[in-house]
Amino acid sequence: MKALCWKGVNELSVDTVPDPQILNAQDAIVRVTMTATCGSDLHLLDGYFPFMESGDVLGHEFIGEIVETGPEVRRHEVGDRVVVCTFIGCGRCWYCEQQLFSLCDNANTNPAISEALWGFPAGGCFGFSLVFGGFTGSHAEYIRVPYVDHGAFAIPDGVDDENALFASDTAPTGWMGAELGGVQPGDVVAVWGCGAVGQMAARAAFLLGAERVIAIDRYPDRLAMTKRHAGAEVLNYEQTDVPGELHEMTGGRGADVCIEAVGSEAHGTGLTNIHDQVKHKLRLQTDRPTAVRQAIYSCRKGGSVFVLGVFGGFVDKFPLGAVYMKGLTFRAAPQHGQRYIPMLLDRMAIGELQTAHYATHVLPLDQGPQAYQMFKNKSDGCVRVAFRP
Repeated sequence: MKALCWKGVNELSVDTVPDPQILNAQDAIVRVTMTATCGSDLHLLDGYFPFMESGDVLGHEFIGEIVETGPEVRRHEVGDRVVVCTFIGCGRCWYCEQQLFSLCDNANTNPAISEALWGFPAGGCFGFSLVFGGFTGSHAEYIRVPYVDHGAFAIPDGVDDENALFASDTAPTGWMGAELGGVQPGDVVAVWGCGAVGQMAARAAFLLGAERVIAIDRYPDRLAMTKRHAGAEVLNYEQTDVPGELHEMTGGRGADVCIEAVGSEAHGTGLTNIHDQVKHKLRLQTDRPTAVRQAIYSCRKGGSVFVLGVFGGFVDKFPLGAVYMKGLTFRAAPQHGQRYIPMLLDRMAIGELQTAHYATHVLPLDQGPQAYQMFKNKSDGCVRVAFRP
């Protein structure tokens, strides 16, 4: 089959790779009908996430049609049109029973690396290196889906492919940031990053009752899109002092909930940005916490900060004193999509939630290498590229 493969830092190619096969009784094979790029894929492309191997297939957000099932699959059958959660959960371990699906104890069949890195076995994730199990990604014609009864969800007839696609990862990630960030009716919420996840977090905050949402980015087209589709007020961090402006906009108090949706390759301004850029390039720190710091400083006393962006290692000058002295609730997690996807599909079916506009470009998989460069450079107004393999 055809697949978009990682070949090295900033190097991709469309190759012919072996077709996936049923390996376990609870597997299914899915024909991928749409799959999207994600900002976290750029960390892999840029070589900042370890343990990628030449030939690995990228991609973790996708929908498709089930074409084969293992003998113990009970909830799905051949022909089902499904959206598949990015993170793999067995549905039976203690973490899955607590609905912490991305922390599943059984999904990652290669836990030794994450145990050495972080002191615990990470969960399993499609297309995200050996650290998360080495599962083949979705930028391909077909994909093997383990534990399909617990990770795949039938797409309602009234939901089109372009919307359903983002129920795989973007929508549950953004929703989780707002929900676990503790958004309450009447809150002021600040969101760093106006990519698709940040836009979704802003929309979710409003749906959970936020009175105001203020989104921060540097690209005018992404700010305009967030204002148009999510109804957020916007700030360009290259044109204003964001913590000062947020305190001004909130009567000197700060935002009730701050959501970071940027991740390990954050940009910024001033000396701390230079510090982060230099240390990152010299590999003296693995991630750039520029937006995380700003979220902590911009949050009101007793408020909540939630980190949605992907981080893999260590950061410098983390303001732990501010977290402590302000009495903040600080949380972070990969998305537990299985607990949110059915609800999100229902909201899509009644028109309350629209996500199709995140796919600013829909292209054939053959154009994958060029598409990733456009996505990485944010050129041509690109927010996300969706492929139709």
